[in-house]
Amino acid sequence: MGAMIIDRRALFAAIGAAFAAETARAETPEWSEKLVRAAKAQVGRTVLYDPAYVRLAYPGGDVPADRGVCTDVVIRAYRAGLGVDLQQLVHEDMARAFAAYPRTWGLKRPDSNIDHRRVPNLEAFLTRKGAALPLSGPWQAGDLITMRLLPGDLPHIVLVIGALSAAGQPLVVHNIGGGARLEPIPVSARNIGRFRFSADRG
Repeated sequence: MGAMIIDRRALFAAIGAAFAAETARAETPEWSEKLVRAAKAQVGRTVLYDPAYVRLAYPGGDVPADRGVCTDVVIRAYRAGLGVDLQQLVHEDMARAFAAYPRTWGLKRPDSNIDHRRVPNLEAFLTRKGAALPLSGPWQAGDLITMRLLPGDLPHIVLVIGALSAAGQPLVVHNIGGGARLEPIPVSARNIGRFRFSADRG
């Protein structure tokens, strides 16, 4: 694992340099700024990690604001920042093309209570919407990075805020177990995908 972490840190250094160069060339789009502000606003408000299955209203359903999982950070940021409801978008797309989504959970039909709260489903949805980008960068504020946490290969998603830590790692907002936090991207993981989903893609 040590070699993997060193390689990831080298990757993050390259991403950081690319991010700085990209920032110097262009301003961050307004939609990205809104998304980042909405994600950062969850820090200190969402203080618990709670993966329990909950029956939700539809559309616009949510678990209590003091709790959630990594995907809830993203869902809430899109709702509050851009007025985009991923619960509805994912559910409608799964209803149209259920076979295009993972069957990991043994479902036979879409479930609007949980489908949008699962990282592999978000990966499938974002890819189908043309939002996938090369993982190597340059990363931009508002980008979504999906990964598998080690050990265990557990799916996880983070929202890039467009700044670097003192060690040169991208800073993200995510819920990895202690509520919504702003901190460096996890290094004990393997990154899977990078997505940039602006409001006009909804």
